Amino acid sequence: MSRLRTLPDPELMPALDRAMVRHDLAAGLGSLNPPPRILLLYGSLRARSFSRLAVEEAARLLILFGAEVRIFDPSDLPLPDQVEGDDHPAVHELREHALWSEAMVWCSPERHGQITGIMKAQIDHLPLEFGGKRPTQGRTLAVMQVSGGSQSFNAVNTLRLLGRWMRMITIPNQSSVAMAFKEFGEDGRMRASSYYDRIVDVMEELVRFTILTRGHTDQLVDRYSERKAAILRRDADKDLATQAVG
Repeated sequence: MSRLRTLPDPELMPALDRAMVRHDLAAGLGSLNPPPRILLLYGSLRARSFSRLAVEEAARLLILFGAEVRIFDPSDLPLPDQVEGDDHPAVHELREHALWSEAMVWCSPERHGQITGIMKAQIDHLPLEFGGKRPTQGRTLAVMQVSGGSQSFNAVNTLRLLGRWMRMITIPNQSSVAMAFKEFGEDGRMRASSYYDRIVDVMEELVRFTILTRGHTDQLVDRYSERKAAILRRDADKDLATQAVG
């Protein structure tokens, strides 16, 4: 069972002025081959979830810009610590997709002035390190939010804080869609507007930063404290091995 959502009409973008699209998006920054691998997370389980619809619009743009995308469906994701040892298929799959990715898009509704519990649960299931692997460190990140009322930046500000905590490279641009119920048609597609244009801007920038940092991640996240800790662990393991032999 896969928890990846199927993207409807991936090539249909009625709100996009294709004459303005740059096909050399990463020119001078690096190669788009292989395609950037981007995981998209959204923060609502409603049948008509505007955060999911916004993520789908972002995913179509990323495909157009040469990326490979995956949209994770958190419908059966347990709460953090609800399952002992996080031993749940949805948690395992989310972490696999995170390890696969080079970049992420996080989009949350704003609820009571903050991100939703569903959004936070997904991030909380991505530890800084497990099994010697790091599912977020060094990856680029774009943050977005949708609001039922006037424009706000509470959710994206929190997502930025979380991205920094997860040691991700959060790009400067961001998207905040106000009164989202007015911005999407009955078909679930976003109408042409400055809000849509900002999502285009953000996805362009995410691709550029992902290509720019590709190949340099190990150097960018190399830390003195972690090198020192690794040496201490190695020496401790060596001492234990010596004691066992003796």
